[in-house]
Amino acid sequence: MLVEIGHVLPFAVLFSLPLALLGAVLLRRLSSGSMATALTVLAIVPVVSTIGGVLAVSGFMFTPILTTTLLVCLLVAVVTVPTAVLLGRALARRSVWEREARARERAAEASRRELVAWISHDLRTPLAGIRAMAEALADGVVSRRDEVADYAGRISAEASALSRMVDDLFELSRITAGALRLTLSDVPLADVVSEVVAAEGPVASRKGVVLKADAATWPVVLGSDPELARVVRNLLSNAIRHTPPDGTVAVRVEVDGSSALLRVDDSCGGIPEADLPRVFDVAFRGAPHRRPVGGGLGLAIARGLVEAHRGTIAAHNHGPGCRFEVRLPLSAGEQRRVG
Repeated sequence: MLVEIGHVLPFAVLFSLPLALLGAVLLRRLSSGSMATALTVLAIVPVVSTIGGVLAVSGFMFTPILTTTLLVCLLVAVVTVPTAVLLGRALARRSVWEREARARERAAEASRRELVAWISHDLRTPLAGIRAMAEALADGVVSRRDEVADYAGRISAEASALSRMVDDLFELSRITAGALRLTLSDVPLADVVSEVVAAEGPVASRKGVVLKADAATWPVVLGSDPELARVVRNLLSNAIRHTPPDGTVAVRVEVDGSSALLRVDDSCGGIPEADLPRVFDVAFRGAPHRRPVGGGLGLAIARGLVEAHRGTIAAHNHGPGCRFEVRLPLSAGEQRRVG
């Protein structure tokens, strides 16, 4: 038995080894190509090498045993090659998904670092002012009644700004953590818009910006009143901030199919096309002339709240400025009415 093995082994190695080496070279050349192709070759090479060795040992004499062996090898190839193709495709998809996930994680981490740096700076500035004015009051540097009242008012304003920033951070953390729970009901957009316009009107007037709102019809949407008011307030605040004096900020509402369309147009002069897809990203501030005062989280919060309502929000350049467009689902009663 050992003599027979010693006689046939050199023939098996002589014919199967070159085939295996050829497969190894082919695999190396395919290392940068498709994973499915590489795994297919990896499955075929052992089968072909085995067939070569069997043919060498049999002396290429097609006996019943050789025919049976070849059929078995063929069946193995029929099973392993499709399996290798499917496995290769699955591994390729998973590899692509993992690379994309790592890229998203790196981008998110970079955004978090930028956000922390900017928020730290924006918090430090009003805190330093509050501390300086408080020390001046405590040390008696400021003693006249009008000066004391002025310092008290400035401290109150700075504290209010800090409070708004903290509220924004809390709201954003709820959105990003998926902890935002809305109680949906029928909300008339006329009430939401009129309240926000009334609140933002004095800010626009002080800057010399014309603020107006109109609609052919004021629809009723399915939403949460406080959150929708915050969306409109953030959009109007952003528009007023970037509109120069004598400019106009206009709010327009219309019905489009089963959705309400709310548009906020400003006169900011436009946003660079490269920045438009990123204006709603956390920690994105764009060009220096458009960088907001404070944390700059208003648009990111607006997007999160709109998406929580199963709506969409978009921005594009329009006329002398930008248009922010919010699409919200109509209430069931409103859909029946307009349908």
